[in-house]
Amino acid sequence: MNNITSNVKRIREKKGYPQDYMAVEMGISQSKYSRMESGESPLTIDDLQQIADLLKTDIAEFLDTSKITIQNQTNNEGAYSNGYVENLNIENKETNRQLIQAKDETIQQLKDENEHLKSEIDFLRSIIKKEMSTKELFT
Repeated sequence: MNNITSNVKRIREKKGYPQDYMAVEMGISQSKYSRMESGESPLTIDDLQQIADLLKTDIAEFLDTSKITIQNQTNNEGAYSNGYVENLNIENKETNRQLIQAKDETIQQLKDENEHLKSEIDFLRSIIKKEMSTKELFT
């Protein structure tokens, strides 16, 4: 079972829908649905969207992999624990911030260039207008 299918199962169970209900609504057998949810059978984007619609949730909820299990441990007394790692680390967040800043700066440069070009067009129009009116005076 991968993170996406784990999320599908977790959300379905949280909302109280049994697998057979999901299967009937999707027009597939319960065993096919079970294989999809366990990761034995591939889930398409269309499948995920249909499941999201049935569960009245956003497809992004299935894709949330912000925590990924990296270890499972059991000690001598039988206590069980999971270790997690944050998927979006500081470096990725900084890269995203820099990309957004660069995009914003590019947009501002294009807006400034647009304004400059508009003023040049207005200036050229005024010159043409003067030329036209001067020609009309002499004809």
